[in-house]
Amino acid sequence: MQPLVSNPASPSFTLPPPAPGIGDGTEFYDLGQFKFQSGGSLPRLVLAYKTFGKLNSSKDNAIVFPTCYAGLWQDQVWLIGAGKALDPNNYFIVIPCLFGGSQSSSPSNTPDPYYGPRFPNITIYDNVVAQHKLVTEYLGVRRIKLVVGWSMGAQQTFQWAALYPNVVERIAPFCGSSKTSVHNQIFLEGVKAALLADSEFRDGWYAKYQTYPHKGMRAFARVYAGWVCSQAWFREGKHIEMGYTSLEDFLVGSREGFWLTKDPNDLLAMMWTWIHADASANELYLGDLARALGAMKAKAVVMPGRTDLYFPPEDNEIEVSMMPNAVCVPIESIWGHLAGNGNDQADVAFLSEMITELLKEEV
Repeated sequence: MQPLVSNPASPSFTLPPPAPGIGDGTEFYDLGQFKFQSGGSLPRLVLAYKTFGKLNSSKDNAIVFPTCYAGLWQDQVWLIGAGKALDPNNYFIVIPCLFGGSQSSSPSNTPDPYYGPRFPNITIYDNVVAQHKLVTEYLGVRRIKLVVGWSMGAQQTFQWAALYPNVVERIAPFCGSSKTSVHNQIFLEGVKAALLADSEFRDGWYAKYQTYPHKGMRAFARVYAGWVCSQAWFREGKHIEMGYTSLEDFLVGSREGFWLTKDPNDLLAMMWTWIHADASANELYLGDLARALGAMKAKAVVMPGRTDLYFPPEDNEIEVSMMPNAVCVPIESIWGHLAGNGNDQADVAFLSEMITELLKEEV
């Protein structure tokens, strides 16, 4: 769940560099002490976010655009700008950063005794409850015109619609589902096992020993690479079109080059959130997914990637059949899961058109 970049510089470090934060426009909302669904808590939970545009006088022009797995808010600006689908001249756009993603509270930036592997398990529900506090209590939003998101951002989008049906007017989740499927969980268990097999991981205490599980992270990257794009994408040689000389060059330069910039404990924390994603796993719906989907009042355009190996269209078709005001419109792309991440201009044009039209529709 990350952008593909052409021939990125190979990193040379012991530990990943800190995530962008103070000084780059990132804003921070201190939630104070926060108790999680898992039973854990933090004495201080901080939600990082970024805003674009201004809230109007009626406080109803807000768009919430949550981040994805391993994504920073900076990775999502491709959909934002004058004349684009998310135009800050018309909307107040809020990008809240996923817990565990290194900008909000995460294993890598939380002090002891909750540092690293002691960081509590956090659910999609926890993320959205915190975001709701930010958006409504702190930023003063009355109604949300749209919640939109890719991948784990899409999972948060579904959760928003289920938890706050009287606040959210529209949703546009793409390449993501309301509940992580068993097949998706198997993929995640595979990449997790590759990372944990490295003895340098040291049960998550690698930073204390000033080590880094390079072998495990490189294995993680290579397992991930086989799922993130479709079979057709590789068959048509898109990795060569990007400027890589071979498959090995692509695996090292693009996949390993991306993942080696991430903190392993952060990845595992977000992975736990992803594995347990379920819009109905809360006291409101008690695990009844059909009830959670049926309670959504938002006008919804659900956009799976036609060749997505994580979140296939069939999963979304089943979900949409239980949603009262939704349509399922696949992204016809060979980019697999990355059809929703701004890599291909045709996919960007499709997503932009669908979101623009959704925002024009009456609710």
